[in-house]
Amino acid sequence: MKIIRLRGVIETTGLARSTIYKLISEGGFPRPVPLVGRSVGWLESEIQDWIKGRIAARDINPCR
Repeated sequence: MKIIRLRGVIETTGLARSTIYKLISEGGFPRPVPLVGRSVGWLESEIQDWIKGRIAARDINPCR
């Protein structure tokens, strides 16, 4: 199990910080894991699963 910080999530997904937090608030993106103090990270496996879900959605609806 690997935890990645925000910079890694941004690099992996190509999303902006504000978009990531907007999607989290809407329930459409994995929630961060509290680490220490104000530090948070994301489980790399959950980010990869989210990406796979986006690919699957694309393949189901190829017109989008």
